[in-house]
Amino acid sequence: MNTPGFATRRRVSTVLPDFPWDTIGAARARAAAHPDGIVDLSVGTPVDPVDPVIREALAASSEFPGYPTTIGTPALRSSAVAALARRFGTTGLDDSGILPVIGTKEAIAGMVSMLGIGTGDVVVIPEVAYPTYEVGALLAGATAVRADSTFQLGPTSPALIFLNSPSNPTGKVLGIDHLRKVVGWARERGAIVVSDECYLGLTWEGEAYSILDPRVCDGDHTGLLAVHSLSKVSNMASYRAGFLAGDRELIGELLAVRKHAGMIVPFPIQGAMVAALDDDEHVRAQHGRYRARRGILLEAVRAAGFRVDHSEAGLYLWATRDENSRATLDWLADRGILAAPGDFYGPAGAQHVRIALTATDERIAAAAERLRR
Repeated sequence: MNTPGFATRRRVSTVLPDFPWDTIGAARARAAAHPDGIVDLSVGTPVDPVDPVIREALAASSEFPGYPTTIGTPALRSSAVAALARRFGTTGLDDSGILPVIGTKEAIAGMVSMLGIGTGDVVVIPEVAYPTYEVGALLAGATAVRADSTFQLGPTSPALIFLNSPSNPTGKVLGIDHLRKVVGWARERGAIVVSDECYLGLTWEGEAYSILDPRVCDGDHTGLLAVHSLSKVSNMASYRAGFLAGDRELIGELLAVRKHAGMIVPFPIQGAMVAALDDDEHVRAQHGRYRARRGILLEAVRAAGFRVDHSEAGLYLWATRDENSRATLDWLADRGILAAPGDFYGPAGAQHVRIALTATDERIAAAAERLRR
């Protein structure tokens, strides 16, 4: 029975693609039937403990009874500025260029609309892309265009360009020259550049760069926003802890909208974020864990006949057997391994699978053993 009135209204969900994870239920069941259990390398959710320094800060911040502010505590914003400078070489930031968010997926999905971009506007997303960039454009009524170079865009003047380096799912890292070219091109056309840098602290080969690095933007943050998350480097996915950094005017506009919408990071989470941003030791330790798992899995995946493309950073191997990704998904499921099919991330990913490094040492070892058989 339809709800009166609602049945005749346009449903927002109809403009969105199918939720990708709902499409791999059969492969999940197939992998789960393995006699030694499933090795789930699909979602990429952290499995290692949250460091005690973070948990202690969460508890210490839990007594505050009042409403927190949308802009976040001065301590949080100062810690974010310092961490970005210390870890990634950013310059020119101060507290006015930081905005905490309730997980970066929420921020990415909503920011296109919040920045006044809508019908008739173009939002550029990578050819192989995290699905939420497209979702954000669709929710705003804008048109999403897939492109990895300014040459592909021709005379287009987009309203916003999403970059993702290191990339999810491919692990590809964009070089300084590429990033500088995009920033210059965007500024000539008045486009905002949003750089998703959630995997910036997880580089394995070479160096990855923030859009706010002075070698990229010459110390000028105009029109630039960087997206940062503590989910991966600090195992805080359940905390929904992230922040935006960059252009003060853009941060101020997003703050004004989010204040009205009541989009506030809980105070105890803010306290935990301060501890995570101030402490680099737990980040180095987690980086080491993932590097070890990557080495084991990379060797086994290649031994099983896969080619691994890019994957020089991030928490995934972007692997292919030069066949439809759903066929590869089934091949892995028969061995009790669940991955993510590349078509989740756009047509250009249809012959790859994304294999996550986010499993325990025991499960990574089990996957490697099965791949070598």
